[in-house]
Amino acid sequence: MKPQVSLVIPLYNEESVFRSLITRITAVIEKAPMSCEVVLIDDGSSDATQELMTDQAKKDTRFHCVFLSRNFGHQIALSAGMSRALGSEALFILDGDSQDPPELLEEFYTHLKNGNDVVYAIRKKRKESYLKKLAYSTFYRFLDKISYVKIPLDSGDFSMISRRVTDILVQMPEQSRYIRGMRSWSGFNQIGVPYERDAREEGNTKYAFKHLLKLASEGIFNFSEFPIRFITRLGAFSVLISIVYLFTVLYKRIAYDAVPEGFTALLIAIIMFSGVILISIGIIGEYILRIFFQSKQRPLFLIDKEIINGEETK
Repeated sequence: MKPQVSLVIPLYNEESVFRSLITRITAVIEKAPMSCEVVLIDDGSSDATQELMTDQAKKDTRFHCVFLSRNFGHQIALSAGMSRALGSEALFILDGDSQDPPELLEEFYTHLKNGNDVVYAIRKKRKESYLKKLAYSTFYRFLDKISYVKIPLDSGDFSMISRRVTDILVQMPEQSRYIRGMRSWSGFNQIGVPYERDAREEGNTKYAFKHLLKLASEGIFNFSEFPIRFITRLGAFSVLISIVYLFTVLYKRIAYDAVPEGFTALLIAIIMFSGVILISIGIIGEYILRIFFQSKQRPLFLIDKEIINGEETK
């Protein structure tokens, strides 16, 4: 018999918090009013995470482990877990660093049973550095202004999604994935639940600045027309500046019989237009890169092995 809810948790080098996470998860599913499974996805960890997952899955058949062949990244690992989860009613998605409280399972499930297909968490408070909080806040509000899809402010991947929304997301073929945007794009009834995001218990975050920047770019380029329209506006602005400068030079030539001398004006013009061209090429390149990877039609991920019902399969 299939479980009603699957808890989907991607892991990458989470040896330091694994036991604490499992203790909290086990306590939650023990008292949950619905049947649950826990899908743990190893995203190519290089520490003892895989061994800990294997031990847990073999002693508790409620734990379903998926081991990817290498590190594919958080969003792909999450997609892998969603594709392998068996929950007949919903998936409960949370990070493996214990910052997303699994204790909200029943509250989210209640909202789901009240007719919502997506229950997403809203971070009303984050226990992180001021600069990081400022960066997150600024990005979410910027994306809200430019996106053609209404993506809730201050919401991450921590959510519960119904089986039908899960099936839709799994079927979506894009290689560059931004789950929270795809979730919003699907529509249906969605509701936000405020919560306080805990500080990380141990270890270091696996989302370095470059990974955060990549995730942000996925949101911007996948759910906004702003970058490509920005090129047009930048080009129009550059032409306008050039026309103004042209008329200024002509006016000085006719009225005062004087033309700006030297290479300063020419140098400024060359630098400005070169910058505009390079920015434009870079933005177009981002779209071409996504088309390039999509056209390969490679699978999103490769699974090395799984442990289901305590049995290992390859």
